[in-house]
This record gives sequence, C-alpha cells and structure tokens, in this order.
Amino acid sequence: AAGEDEGISGTVRISASLFVSHHILPPIIAGLRQTHPDIQIELHPSNATENLLFREADIAVRMYRPRQLDMVTKRVGSVTLGMFGAASYLDRRGRPTTEDELLRHDFVGYDRADEIIRGFREAGWNVDRSFFGTRCDNHTVYWELVRAGCGLGFSQVLASGRDDTVEQVYPHLAIPPLEVWLTAHEAVRRTPR
Repeated sequence: AAGEDEGISGTVRISASLFVSHHILPPIIAGLRQTHPDIQIELHPSNATENLLFREADIAVRMYRPRQLDMVTKRVGSVTLGMFGAASYLDRRGRPTTEDELLRHDFVGYDRADEIIRGFREAGWNVDRSFFGTRCDNHTVYWELVRAGCGLGFSQVLASGRDDTVEQVYPHLAIPPLEVWLTAHEAVRRTPR
C-alpha cells in the first residue's frame, strides 16, 4: 500500500552517524519540513550500521558505500575533512606551521576505532594508540574534547568551520574526503516520500 501511495506524506526514519545527526542534518530536516510539512521525520542518530533489510530505518546516510544486497545506494557527494584545535589550546601551545611542530602537539584520537591511526600511517607518520593523549569513539564527544582544548582533532570542515571556538590548523594537509551515500531498501524506491 505504501508503494502505491502517491502523496508526499507519512513518516520517514533516517539513520545517520551521531556527528552528522548533530551537526549536519538539523537544518536539512528543517528545510525538508518547511517544503513538505506532511512528512514526519524520525532521526535515529547512531554510529552502528542500521540494518535496512529489517526496516530499522527507511534511509541511511553513510560515509562509506554500503554493500548490502537488495539496497539502493546513491552517492550524493563528499565531505572535506580538516584538522582543528580550540582557539584556547592554540593560544597556549602555538599554531603549527611545520610537520615537526604539528607532531609535538597533543592529539585527540579514537579509543578502539583505528581510522585516525591508519590515516596517520598512510600519511607516513608511524603512530600508535599511545600517541593520542585523549581517546573517545563517540564522534560527538570526540568533537567536544577538541573544543575543550584537549588537543588537535579531525572533523568535517563544513560543520566545524562554523564553530567560533575552534580554528583549522595545517589546512594544506591532504586528508582524503569522506564519500556520502544515501541507502534505502529496494522497496522504498517506489514510495514517493
């Protein structure tokens, strides 16, 4: 019945990472609600991969290309990443202009996830978990640790560039962008909403 519904109304459940749900999606959802007031949005912030096959969400916003069968995926763009530090931290420790200065700074890293360590190693800097004086896997809390001045950290330039408490440092550092994918169950393809 939902597939035959031609109206742009009903409930859509969106799953996205904590960071994207907190910093990126609210103005997008506000605009969507203004344009389509009959659509109700359920936002499920989670870093866990929601299983769209069991309809735990209608649409998932992912920073990687999902590989589940019976899914429709569409790349909708990419997100530029940068390195940031709290202005208070940078006033205290200085603003790095060379790699040597950069590597003498404190860094906020992930606790169990290894994406940042792999990124450092791909850039030619052989670091391990102990390199990061502060560690947290929750992306929203991770960002608050950077904002509080625990050290330098990584974030999306679009979201973090709007934050007056932080500054982007070493902007010429080549950090691969994150691809952004929308994913939905094949059955949702024919549902107008």
